[in-house]
Amino acid sequence: MGKIGFDNDKYLKMQSEHIKERIGKFGGKLYLEFGGKLFDDYHAMRVLPGFEADSKIRMLAQIKDDVEVVVVINSADIEKNKVRGDLGITYDVDVLRLIDAFRGYGLYVGSVVMTRFAGQESAVNYQKRLEALGIKVYRHYSIPGYPSNVPLILSDEGYGKNEFIETKHSLVVITAPGPGSGKMAVCLSQLYNEHKRGVKAGYAKFETFPIWNIPLKHPVNLAYEAATADLNDVNMIDPFHLEAYGETTVNYNRDVEVFPVLNGMFKKIYGESPYKSPTDMGVNMAGNCIVDDDACKSASNQEIIRRYYQAACDLRKGTGKQEIIDKLELLMEQSNITINDRGVVAAANTVSELTGGPATAIELNDGRIITGKTSDLLGANSAMLLNALKALAGLDDSVKLISPEVIEPIMKLKVEHLGGNNPRLHIDEILIALTICAESDENTKKALEKLDELRGLEAHSSVILSSVDESTFKKLGVNLTCEPVYQSKKLFHG
Repeated sequence: MGKIGFDNDKYLKMQSEHIKERIGKFGGKLYLEFGGKLFDDYHAMRVLPGFEADSKIRMLAQIKDDVEVVVVINSADIEKNKVRGDLGITYDVDVLRLIDAFRGYGLYVGSVVMTRFAGQESAVNYQKRLEALGIKVYRHYSIPGYPSNVPLILSDEGYGKNEFIETKHSLVVITAPGPGSGKMAVCLSQLYNEHKRGVKAGYAKFETFPIWNIPLKHPVNLAYEAATADLNDVNMIDPFHLEAYGETTVNYNRDVEVFPVLNGMFKKIYGESPYKSPTDMGVNMAGNCIVDDDACKSASNQEIIRRYYQAACDLRKGTGKQEIIDKLELLMEQSNITINDRGVVAAANTVSELTGGPATAIELNDGRIITGKTSDLLGANSAMLLNALKALAGLDDSVKLISPEVIEPIMKLKVEHLGGNNPRLHIDEILIALTICAESDENTKKALEKLDELRGLEAHSSVILSSVDESTFKKLGVNLTCEPVYQSKKLFHG
């Protein structure tokens, strides 16, 4: 990783203290809606250098004696087997993964809530499966006219119809596998039903992005818009906060749009609203922990360009939309950047033009750009990986980390026995070969020890990569982009 722009230790301390303070304002019971990812937050890690992917869940673990987790899943997502794009698993399976992860941090998981329950057979079976595992399950229902029909929502036929979630701790974290699960509705339903039971519970929202106390067009906030370009969401000045306090803060269009309804609900439940703006509802302290603004701007600009390339590749694969690319081009213009601000792009494309084949480039932390070209033995990605490891280990470019005598039998195995068409070694195969050779070769051992130094580096390929190489780059923590073109003109690309 390059320059640090974010103080993670300060964040853990400040964020947990701020949440405790908010719990105190509501008499000791707070429902906290967690937007985004509680762990594996690689977007935050990329745009805020120094932020650690599991920071939020570590922060909760610091106050775990006060915390109870409730996981929410939309019954319709169970019915249609909705998949998490980043993990490739369905939402119902991810709920189990999340519960295991929370428990691994010592956090208590109280229950699972199935929202928009309408008797779906798959949801009924899922509930039986969870209950067989010893997990408490509650059902919440759709409400006609939600969220505008406040009289119906705040009645026995609205929130009153939902099963009340029994909770034991002062901080109830409401989370979900992904967006559209109904986390906010679960929080508000609990407030209504707690109030009926004589308990004055509170509500707050935790969203890392957009960061409310940095400028609207700051690259960190623009990178968040880039990440949600497919949802057509936008950041905006919070008009309610500006009117109430005369202060300019940044919020999310959906929260701004729904705030009047939420405010109305708070007034009917409590008699008055505890909040004057959507910004008031938030508890995010990330903006206070940026220690190098230029480092965060630079990292965020790279994220915007990466999102642009991803959208272009998705369009080429037939899974994207032109309007997403159009929005990302607009965000690049607002941040005053182009693809030329990503140095590895020109490096990879230049080598590709000179050699007539695919090429890959990676930028080391010291600014050196290392390239790899396609040869008879190695694909461009594998060649780049070996060249980068040699550079990091201070080895001469002429050093052979893997002898042809090791590579050729693997190539023969792939083609003659495993039915492969491409004999060249993928990155994962190169890593296995390196591991074997490192047992007997000191130079290879030195190079392999530098593998972790690839994490956080920027790389670019002149062609769309195979899913195998793309997955391995992700596991290595390399921030990869690709030109939206295939190596061949075949119709099927595995």
